[in-house]
Formats: sequence, C-alpha cells, structure tokens
Amino acid sequence: MTRLPFPLAPDPEAEALERGRKLFAGRCEFLKGVVAMSGLPPADRVEICFAGRSNVGKSTLINALTGQKALARASNTPGRTQEINYFALGEAHYLVDLPGYGFAKAPVATVEKWQRLLKAYLSGRPTLRRAFVLIDARHGIKAVDQEILTLLDKAAVPFQAVLTKADKVKAAEREKVLDQVRARLQPHPAAFPEMIVTSSEKGDGIATLRSTIAALADV
Repeated sequence: MTRLPFPLAPDPEAEALERGRKLFAGRCEFLKGVVAMSGLPPADRVEICFAGRSNVGKSTLINALTGQKALARASNTPGRTQEINYFALGEAHYLVDLPGYGFAKAPVATVEKWQRLLKAYLSGRPTLRRAFVLIDARHGIKAVDQEILTLLDKAAVPFQAVLTKADKVKAAEREKVLDQVRARLQPHPAAFPEMIVTSSEKGDGIATLRSTIAALADV
C-alpha cells in the first residue's frame, strides 16, 4: 500500500511520552509581550513558535500543553493576540505565541504592523527550532495560510502542520480536510513530513505534541 504524503505523526513510545510529560510538568510562565523586534528577549535558548490565522486556537492549545487554563489569553474575538507573547518553559526553552494573521477586528494600520512584526520574527530569529502552523480541522489550509507557509520556506524555518479543533468535525469530513492539507503542503520544502491532529478540549494529540517539542529541545 502506498504511504500517504504527510502522514499523521505516530503515537510516541513510552520514553518519548515521559520526556514530553516532564518538560511540560515543569514551570511555565508568561515572560513578556513584544511589539517590536527590539523587545525580543536574548536569543539564548531553544524557541518553539505557534503560528496560525486569527481564532485558530493558538492560545487555547498552549494552555492545554502546559495544563494551565489561563496561561495564554484565549478569546473568541479574532485578532485579540496583538503581540509576540513569550512564555518561559523551564530554564532553557521559550514557547512563543505569534499574532494571529488574517482577519482581525482592528484598524488596517494595526493589522499591517502585526504582520510586519510576524514576518520579521520568522525571518530573523536564530534560535527558532520549529514553527507549528495551526490549521482549523473544520476548514483546512486557506489562502491566508499560504503566505505564512511561503514565508517560512523563504526563511528556511522548518514548520509542522498541527490541526486544531478536531473534535468539532466528523471523521469523514476530517479525512477530506487532511487530504486537502496534504495537497497544499507538498509544494513547501520547509514542511515537516508529518502532521499532528489535536483537540484542546478533548486532549487528543496533546501528548504527541509535547513529545515532539521535547525531542526538538534535544536537537
């Protein structure tokens, strides 16, 4: 049987699961919100960032990963995350919540400023190990996502697709979305060849994503 391109990440082995659990069982706290490149903390530790269009569930996913319901501010209002938000995970890692791109209830000039900051960060952060690009499992990759994927290609930043809100869609529809995402990812050389499907509400995929991040920390 031909193996599908961009298969779902396999379930981690016990040792990898434990490493992921330990990493996220430690202290994780909000460090700062950054509105300009000059405000970034020193590039002295591994960084993992989360990118995605507005209201895709970045903040909710970070809360699920860390087991802290209010660590990252989640909102039903698209565009609420207006800064690059840094979270210190233990003593040697940063989790980074990027501004949502695409539709936002804000003035055009403000949205453009967010997008410039987002592009500058992705293009120029030397300690960024991987970007996790969040895709709504109900909708798949949209035109607005293509710009960020192309930017990641140009910046040579490896990225991995993470589908969110998987509990909101039936299994048959999810497969259609997965096929669409696979097709859209194929032209992108920076795309990591496995996807992760998550539900922050149900906990699906959270342990796999923790293990993936823990493994990156050791590279």
